[in-house]
Amino acid sequence: MKFLDQAKIYVRSGNGGSGCVSFRREKYVEYGGPNGGDGGKGGDVYIEAVEGLNTLIDYRYQQHFKAKSGTPGAGRDMTGAAGEDIIIKVPVGTQILDEDMDYVMADLTQVGQRVLLAEGGIGGKGNAAFKTSTNQAPRKSQPGMPGEERWVWLRLKLIADAGLVGLPNAGKSTFLAASSRAHPKIADYPFTTLHPNLGVVRLDAGASFVLADIPGLIEGAHEGAGIGDRFLGHIERCATLLHLIDATQEDPCEAYRIVQGELKAYGNGLIDKPQILALNKTDAIEPDVLAERTQALEAMSGVKVRHVSGATGEKVRDLLAEIYHAIVADRQEQRAEEIREDAEERGEDPGWSPA
Repeated sequence: MKFLDQAKIYVRSGNGGSGCVSFRREKYVEYGGPNGGDGGKGGDVYIEAVEGLNTLIDYRYQQHFKAKSGTPGAGRDMTGAAGEDIIIKVPVGTQILDEDMDYVMADLTQVGQRVLLAEGGIGGKGNAAFKTSTNQAPRKSQPGMPGEERWVWLRLKLIADAGLVGLPNAGKSTFLAASSRAHPKIADYPFTTLHPNLGVVRLDAGASFVLADIPGLIEGAHEGAGIGDRFLGHIERCATLLHLIDATQEDPCEAYRIVQGELKAYGNGLIDKPQILALNKTDAIEPDVLAERTQALEAMSGVKVRHVSGATGEKVRDLLAEIYHAIVADRQEQRAEEIREDAEERGEDPGWSPA
């Protein structure tokens, strides 16, 4: 299935049905009176996050979604049928933006989360609704209200706990394949990965997390160089980033500078996320050269540099365990923040915590 993380669609809700002008006509009934029913409500357009989807490719081929209109009212005080609703199903992690992409209308981050995109028009009143003591035979009714229509953008940001970043050919896809059951395309040339890949990493004692492999960055990606930085949006939700650098290249420090520069230029808080820095492909380099490059990289980055080999699996499990601990720490911090916010809403001491 082709990966597509952005699509533009048109939605229109149904019009309300018109009210009816009708009078009771029965044999032996001298005063029948008005009995025109109301029109039915137009159908709504909803968007819902569901399991089992990981791309927006369906909305490249179907871009228009129109709900049914309500039917008109009828005599004998019969209300028209309501128009059928439309539910647009999208992957978890989909954002809905306005036509100009200026603001986010909704962010669907949980299975079953549903948002109303366009509300159906209200049905018009029939003449029975206008009967009064001074106007017992009204001959007027209301037309149904028109539905709403709009163009919106759907933008998918994958739900992953950790993200892989690095230059092309840094071995990210190989590391993902060694860490999970994912089967990304792997080759010995740059830009093998053309779209994000997800893999579920399973550790001991039932622990697991989702790891995302993002296509490689090159210098100037934020200006559109290479395949650009569009896919960086898929790691905005990650708790931590794993920055892989090819240990066999002559200047790992330059690789580090390029990727960090692109993360900073992209913005949205990526540069501030916790990062784990690792030299990959350590099986293909002499120990003394590896030690020299590790020392230089640590001096530049100011953080400890890990060693790993996705091809042989050396220290892969150790690095995955470290990533998992970083994810758990982030979850605990988020939970503590939620508790503080709830306490503030209740007017309690923000420092309060449950026993």
